[in-house]
Amino acid sequence: MAKKILVTGADGFIGSHLVEALVERGYDVRPFVLYNSFGSWGWLDDLDADVQAKLDVFAGDVRDPNGVRKAMEGCDVVLHLAALIAIPYSYHSPDTYVDTNVKGTLNVMQAARDLGVERVVHTSTSEVYGTAQFVPISEEHPLQGQSPYSASKIGADQIAYSFYASFDTPVTLLRPFNTYGPRQSARAVIPTIITQIASGKRRIKLGALHPTRDFNFVADTVRGFIAAAETDAGIGEVINVGSGFEISIGDLVHVIAEAMGVEVEVVTDEERMRPEKSEVERLLASNEKAAELLGWRPEYGSREGLRRGLAETAEWFTHKENLRRYKAEVYNV
Repeated sequence: MAKKILVTGADGFIGSHLVEALVERGYDVRPFVLYNSFGSWGWLDDLDADVQAKLDVFAGDVRDPNGVRKAMEGCDVVLHLAALIAIPYSYHSPDTYVDTNVKGTLNVMQAARDLGVERVVHTSTSEVYGTAQFVPISEEHPLQGQSPYSASKIGADQIAYSFYASFDTPVTLLRPFNTYGPRQSARAVIPTIITQIASGKRRIKLGALHPTRDFNFVADTVRGFIAAAETDAGIGEVINVGSGFEISIGDLVHVIAEAMGVEVEVVTDEERMRPEKSEVERLLASNEKAAELLGWRPEYGSREGLRRGLAETAEWFTHKENLRRYKAEVYNV
């Protein structure tokens, strides 16, 4: 029989793509979505009906230990993606990040230990590294909490690893770099640029243009999660998932504009600037460990891979039924 996999944060951007891919591979998937009075499953509502029919959806909240334990009953593998991730929102509501990211991870790990699950893949983030002290950034790079968000994820990572060290709970810490693609929130820079262009704007409002990022197309990130779920070699390890290619935000704008066939001007919006010491200036992944332990390599690496991923992303966003979900004229915190 196919393994039963619980995916927390399944209603979100990466989670919905991951659920889709797991169903395609024949897994029995239980998506954990955030309970709400509308009965919404987030982005899972947009999946094909035949995919939805195969889902065993559980609505709850990772901050509630009883609900997490109930959701995990009967599951073999847990892919833990649920988190608050918006950096600007963490500046004024940090307490919610501790509750969701740190306490939520503790709830997942405690239930996994008690129920004896075969594997937990915990989602980290490249933001825990802060501004690169050396490149490419390997898993041995120091951790720097330059925002309440990144600090909460450092705490969550340490909680997850502590259960492996203390109780032999089989956990892999997967550390994706900046993932992008269809369905991403406009609080991220790539959808911010694309939605403004798609809405007819040619003067694009952005924050800092000089920082560099390692952008990872969502299909590559999803393959990383599945490889971690299927491979014993990653247990007890922290593993980067990144393209190994960096680009500045300023250059990124022009690559997107070229892919969309327009010319644009960038206008600095002070509201979008991070505090100086909180800005992560440079991120560039070493993905050698992922190749060695998981057999994972990016299919959208290099500048040409980024162009392909951006073209696929822009195509999705420019469909009217998709674009209407976004408020391009508003700064999304």
